[in-house]
Amino acid sequence: MSTTPPPRSADARPAPAERSAEDGAFGWLHALSPRGRRAFAGAFGGYALDSYDYFTLPLSMVALSAYFGLDSGQTGLFTTVTLVVSAVGGAVAGVVADRVGRVRALMITVITYAVFTVACGFAPTYETLLVFRALQGLGFGGEWAVGAILVAEYASARHRGRTLGAVQSSWAVGWGLAAIVYTLVFSFAGDDLAWRVMFWTGALPALLVVWLRRRVHDAPTATAAREQDPARGSFAAIFRPGRDGAPGLLRTTVFAGLLSTGVQGGYYTLATWVPTYLKSERGLSVVGTGGYLTFLISGAFLGYLTGGHLTDRLGRRNNIWLFALLSALCILAYANIPQGANTLLLVLGFPLGFCMSAIFSGFGSYLSELYPTAVRGTGQGFTYNTGRAVGAVFPTLVGFLADSWGVGGALVFGAIGYGLAALALLGLPETRGKELA
Repeated sequence: MSTTPPPRSADARPAPAERSAEDGAFGWLHALSPRGRRAFAGAFGGYALDSYDYFTLPLSMVALSAYFGLDSGQTGLFTTVTLVVSAVGGAVAGVVADRVGRVRALMITVITYAVFTVACGFAPTYETLLVFRALQGLGFGGEWAVGAILVAEYASARHRGRTLGAVQSSWAVGWGLAAIVYTLVFSFAGDDLAWRVMFWTGALPALLVVWLRRRVHDAPTATAAREQDPARGSFAAIFRPGRDGAPGLLRTTVFAGLLSTGVQGGYYTLATWVPTYLKSERGLSVVGTGGYLTFLISGAFLGYLTGGHLTDRLGRRNNIWLFALLSALCILAYANIPQGANTLLLVLGFPLGFCMSAIFSGFGSYLSELYPTAVRGTGQGFTYNTGRAVGAVFPTLVGFLADSWGVGGALVFGAIGYGLAALALLGLPETRGKELA
């Protein structure tokens, strides 16, 4: 009789003897199956490059304004259009993910945002650039929701917050890469060419698609559950109210959308306008702006990882409440630093980046846990990206108010967004520890 133990399947969970490996700093990674780790790598890379392509615009904003002769309102419209169209892209990508699979939908979104980011670099007019940026938003809107669901369906309930927080941290990686490329490109090329080069480098994500196609697969258990449900990918299902004692998803969809609106309204206000604030009101050079952004981005990276850990420890709702309050306080402090106190500006960049990112860490796990498998992509894609679209009003308001209030003064609108997020939690349940099919 053979004493050789049977081989573990690709998606087998670790035995009790292996629990100690799951309790360390990287326990969440050890807890993933080999397929789960490949899914994590694909989602991490996709979201990092999604971030890179997004930040090519905010970092090039001053050069674009000068090149096309734009005022602050027109400049802010770039971000608003991107985020509004991303709501459509995210909602569609969620439906596609529920109907044809997570990996296929992920590849479609990556190709879309890469192609149209490159196209932005060839835009001859402001109007053309606005159109290309809007189309880039179609892919940009879908990538996070699809990638987060892909990984959530592999992760255990015990580690899901940390696992998705680690995926979310890739946003800071892409942001940091964009800041490095920005510093190099704008240091060696004139502004009229440099902003175009920034967009052309957005072709990088196309390389990821080849790897995704060969190495990443949907979680088998979730796939089986999804394919057996005839209601998969149904918009009607996420708006169905409860009746006759049967729970519906309408309440969840409304309050999850409000939560996303508040958090993203605050976040995109900062992400869009801080580079301009540093250059136009603080008088920092390209290299100086890059240095200040280093502190902000470093704080963001650690915030994602810390927030992921805390969302498993404190719960989804408590983590968001905590960092909504801290983010609002940081915005108010950052926007009211007196002229000449640039060292304090540098130091406060770290907690600002930390808090406004830590609040996002629980989103991937929380939204995935709020919806059943058959409509998980539809629900998460719709609520997260509707939040992006409505939250996109905040950067535009800052743009129009900047001429009279100054960019620093107008940034306080971001704090209002975090207040809205805190209120939205009153209508949502706690989901920590929930197993996903």
